[in-house]
Amino acid sequence: MESKAGQSEFDAKSFLKKLPDGPGVYRMFDKREHVIYVGKARNLKKRVSSYFQKNIAHSKTRTLVAQIANIEITVTHTENEALLLENNLIKSLKPRYNVLFRDDKSYPYIYLSQDPFPRLAVHRGAQRAKGRYFGPYPSAGAVRETLNLLQKLFPVRQCEDSFYKNRSRPCLQYQIKRCTAPCVGLIDEADYHEDLRHAVMFLEGKSTAVIDELANKMDAAAEGLDYEKAARYRDQIASLRRVQERQYIEGEKGNLDVIAGAVQGDVACVQLFTVRGGRNLGNKTFYPKNVEQQGVDELLSAFLAQFYLISGAASVTKHDIPEEILLNAELVDADILASVLSQQAGRKVTLSLIDCEGNGPAG
Repeated sequence: MESKAGQSEFDAKSFLKKLPDGPGVYRMFDKREHVIYVGKARNLKKRVSSYFQKNIAHSKTRTLVAQIANIEITVTHTENEALLLENNLIKSLKPRYNVLFRDDKSYPYIYLSQDPFPRLAVHRGAQRAKGRYFGPYPSAGAVRETLNLLQKLFPVRQCEDSFYKNRSRPCLQYQIKRCTAPCVGLIDEADYHEDLRHAVMFLEGKSTAVIDELANKMDAAAEGLDYEKAARYRDQIASLRRVQERQYIEGEKGNLDVIAGAVQGDVACVQLFTVRGGRNLGNKTFYPKNVEQQGVDELLSAFLAQFYLISGAASVTKHDIPEEILLNAELVDADILASVLSQQAGRKVTLSLIDCEGNGPAG
């Protein structure tokens, strides 16, 4: 039934009387039976009742309430279950009044193959091939930059197998000292795997350990009067130290993401910086939809759920969850989000507030 103003009538008073006090998810429908908003609640009765108060501050909320023709609820056992269900519904239904982040493509990884002379390559999509995957990286540019660095530091091949298996002489990569030409037998398997081991250590964030190993090798080569080999080790060490100065985050050795959000009018932006093994892998920018009159805390809560949490068959990609996530705003539901992220990651995940004075995470 519609009112004279053309809006759907909804008997909120009768509906609210029947609501339980426990956790759950609510779905709001318009007169065309389209879901226009999905929300979660610690207490369904209190949360849904708040939409029907006489004085609603935000015009966006008033517009939403005016369009409600029906509300359906799902009671859950815990708040964690409510958060997961809400996220799944938002991703699948894409309601017009929920903050929506578009993330419809898989993120790139660095793939290390399983061959006698393994190769390093950019990889997207399902991880079906045997080998190791490092990442995810925030952009293809970040992967290409890392692979370019690795070629200079540790000359492990990056060519396609079809190219590698049909060589009769070394290619240009060998001439410019970015490959050791295993395709034509110019390096034995043991020496190749030593370069490969150092490349893997670099990808794992263990550059300092690599430098220590190379320094010992340099000293041994110098003592054996093999000054040419000692000079190669010296150049590798110098290159690694330059990379550390540029890419490594002071005081950070583990895995973390730094996420900052900002809202101005009906435009919002979220910036994600990815740090793995203390190394800055790059950043990615997101511009969500439906952000009118949203606070930064609400923006970041929506981002964390939609970016990290898996939505079953509806999930396009699974993002690596680091041990710590630094945010530029306190979240009302931080404890629930941290609990669900920890459960999904299989280890403790901490949400911390960025100290704007530059002193690291706030206490």
